[in-house]
Amino acid sequence: MFKSIYPFTGEQVAEYQPHTPEQVTAIIANAARAFTTLQATTLQQRCDWMRATAQHLKDKAAEYGALITREMGKTLKEATAEVNKCADSALYYADQAPAMLEDRLIKTEARASYVSYQPLGTVLAIMPWNFPFWQVFRFAIPNLLAGNTGLLKHASNVSGCALALEAIFREGGFPEYAFQALLISSDHIEPVIADARIQGVTLTGSTPAGRSVGALAGKYLKKSVLELGGSDPFIVLRDADLDKAATTAVLSRMQNAGQSCIAAKRWIVEAPVVEAFTEKVKNILASKIQGDPFKDATDIGPMARPDLAQALSKQLVQSVAAGARLEMGGGVQGCNFTPALLSGVQPGMTAYAEETFGPLAAIIPAASAAAAIALANDSSFGLGASLWTQDLEKARLLAAQVQSGSVFVNSLMRSDARLPFGGIKESGYGRELSVEGMHEFLNIKTVYME
Repeated sequence: MFKSIYPFTGEQVAEYQPHTPEQVTAIIANAARAFTTLQATTLQQRCDWMRATAQHLKDKAAEYGALITREMGKTLKEATAEVNKCADSALYYADQAPAMLEDRLIKTEARASYVSYQPLGTVLAIMPWNFPFWQVFRFAIPNLLAGNTGLLKHASNVSGCALALEAIFREGGFPEYAFQALLISSDHIEPVIADARIQGVTLTGSTPAGRSVGALAGKYLKKSVLELGGSDPFIVLRDADLDKAATTAVLSRMQNAGQSCIAAKRWIVEAPVVEAFTEKVKNILASKIQGDPFKDATDIGPMARPDLAQALSKQLVQSVAAGARLEMGGGVQGCNFTPALLSGVQPGMTAYAEETFGPLAAIIPAASAAAAIALANDSSFGLGASLWTQDLEKARLLAAQVQSGSVFVNSLMRSDARLPFGGIKESGYGRELSVEGMHEFLNIKTVYME
């Protein structure tokens, strides 16, 4: 049985029976048949369904937000905002899909030549628990609009969200079986990827999970997109607006209890402002309220599972043993991890080299701007980055040197439906969102007419 546990209290909320192999086979067959139905509809019809889906999300945002909070622990205000972000992104794509999917004319010596964008079939999404609606919607929106059908293998601890997501698209008007949840464990995923009716697979998760799924996708020649771990640098130069930088650093690191692939995990600060920046973030962190995620006053909720809190505590202890200084926080009780700040973090320490997936920030001093960029790039990850300086010409030059899929200057690193999202190195490959995300699982077909 898949169990849904409320992280703040450890209370079991619900349990779900996994699908049997026979049920999985039927679900895949239904998805393949639904592809034929969906492909025959007009793009305008699919856009109308997506707008109706967005309206349903907005109408039920509080209800779906409460479901998210119960299953993985983020504050209710964060969960409700997540649902509304899904709705806003659905509306954006419904407006932009006709232009994104329009044939692209190319001038050649032929009478006519163009590129068309056509759906492939059924795409499997393997999704994590940390943003149980948003991670799914940023896959599902462009694929359903393009005419693909979707199967969702969600994290088992958010099975209630998985089933709700399946129902949400039906509520919007999409054909039955156009989007379905697969309640299976990770060790049952290979037969699904191997099935000839599955045309692609996308995964958001850890780097080890990405290696496994990427290998299976290669083995069975399936198109894949991997959005994996991150240890995003938050680079603060000596001329930065320290007040704004400190406020944003804390927000980026502590939102969703620090459980975000694009959280600002490594705060790389130029030496002349390290002390001032440290004091500012300590004061901001001290003002944050941790507790019941359903209370409006709560800023930081629990982590999703006790084992995750214990793993983060181990990374903190190892870093302190190697010479880092614990400025504040770090206590663990069940899923509740007191927001922690490490200073004096150096290369070789756990908090420097590994992804820390929770409310733990690491301050890494840099001797110069050039040294800060070198430290930022000294990582196996390359998902996102944030760069802080009031010299925008310098920012443009330095941003080009940062090895990551995104660089946000004087701003919070975030995902946005208007902008392509993804990483390099061990943070994965391929892109979600924007027109690039729309085209990932399409047949980009050349047509040449004499």
